[in-house]
Amino acid sequence: MTDSRNGGAVDTARSMVWPLALAQFVASYAASNMNVAISAIAHELSTTVFGVQTAITLFTLTMAALMIPGSKLTDIWGRKRCFVIGLVIYGVGALLALPAQSIVLLVIGYSIFEGVGSALLIPPIYILITVSFPDLTSRARYFGMVSGAAGLGAAAGPLIGGTITSAISWRASFGLQVLAVAWIILMARRIAEPAQTGRRPRFDLTGAVLSAAGLFFVVLGVLQSRTYGFFVARQDFAIGGTVLIPKGSISPVWLFVAIGAAFLVWFILHIRSAERRGRDVLLRLRLFLNRTGNLGLGTQLVQWLTMQGAFFVISVYLQEIKHYNAVQTGLMLTPAIVGVLVTSAAADRLARRHSQRALIMAGFGGAVAGMGLLLGVVRSDTGIFSWIPGLLVLGAGLGVMLTSSVNVVQSAFADSDQGDISGLSRSVSNLGSSLGTALVGSVLVAAKLPGGGPFAAALTVLVVITLIGLVIAVLLPRRTAASPGKTASPRAGDDATASRARSL
Repeated sequence: MTDSRNGGAVDTARSMVWPLALAQFVASYAASNMNVAISAIAHELSTTVFGVQTAITLFTLTMAALMIPGSKLTDIWGRKRCFVIGLVIYGVGALLALPAQSIVLLVIGYSIFEGVGSALLIPPIYILITVSFPDLTSRARYFGMVSGAAGLGAAAGPLIGGTITSAISWRASFGLQVLAVAWIILMARRIAEPAQTGRRPRFDLTGAVLSAAGLFFVVLGVLQSRTYGFFVARQDFAIGGTVLIPKGSISPVWLFVAIGAAFLVWFILHIRSAERRGRDVLLRLRLFLNRTGNLGLGTQLVQWLTMQGAFFVISVYLQEIKHYNAVQTGLMLTPAIVGVLVTSAAADRLARRHSQRALIMAGFGGAVAGMGLLLGVVRSDTGIFSWIPGLLVLGAGLGVMLTSSVNVVQSAFADSDQGDISGLSRSVSNLGSSLGTALVGSVLVAAKLPGGGPFAAALTVLVVITLIGLVIAVLLPRRTAASPGKTASPRAGDDATASRARSL
């Protein structure tokens, strides 16, 4: 399917992309809305706040660990089929969590089923857009819809979740997810998947286990920083009553990260050995030789770190310093949400006038400017209108980046590599999101400053990291492939990419 100026063709394309965008919204919403309902869930299920937080963490870990294997299954089962199967599993999970009377059933439904479903349904969203729309401008338009939905779900999740929890119940949120998933499945009938050519690969079970274990421990380590800190342990780390790392020693974050890194090294060695023997692997090593793709993944990591970190520090500031509730906090973030949606909606027009590289650079610049405005203007005694310029500019910058970075990464690889790169891309985005909230949370606890000082320190750290993202964007090639083409050989790699080069 190709996009054109014909109104009917555009309507057909949009009818295909709408279920993909809505599915991305639901998945992003599920990852952010639960935080505002922790106390209500803990009270109703007669469990602890820690128990509910563990369920949320397990959802993140399940999704992060299985994203790459889930993406590879699109090459085996088919992209549309994998998308629908993921929706079904996700919907079953929401159905199980809806009537949950114990934390166990919540973990099974939300953490496990919804986590597995997300890992299966998210990669096909980006693959289907990439293989269905061969030019950068068309892809920018529809990636803009999906990116806007992702940003809206992540940013508005607390507002929507808090409103539903306050007005009805936290269970109603799962009920709405069931209805949304059922609607998406019906809409998915309009998705016309381009035919896959060539032999369908075998599933690399060993690679899947090793990659899942590696990502599980890396993300788990990052998430542990909220409790123990990034560098020095703020409290004893014990297992079974035995203190393994005493307070004041190196943070256990690095123990988990080291375990994860060991599994990932093992994974790379397994891939290299299997490729030499001509076996199918979960990820081809040559993906990591694509300079454009690697730099694009770097910008994705930083942009999601910036977005989740900034929204987190702003939300905590509003609740701790201004004493806003969850709904009021969500409403205060509205200018940022508007900024994300406006620039995401304008993605195709921006892509026609500017290179993707320039848009990514502008996005990072806008994010830095937005956070700079917040640091320079907002004080504990200032009114709500002082927040609007900074939040609006921050959201606009993030919206530009969300679309352009994913467009650069997906477009840097042939259709035959989409099952590999989509999962890797989503895993990098998940890691960035986890790093954002973890890093900011660690700074907030460690900064021994009065009043809003810790929040200013955390936002300043994010500014520095965002500037690093800007440097990565500057290093992107000025010219690279818009699409390697559907007929590119699976081993053509960057040669096929270079054969159809056009400006980013």
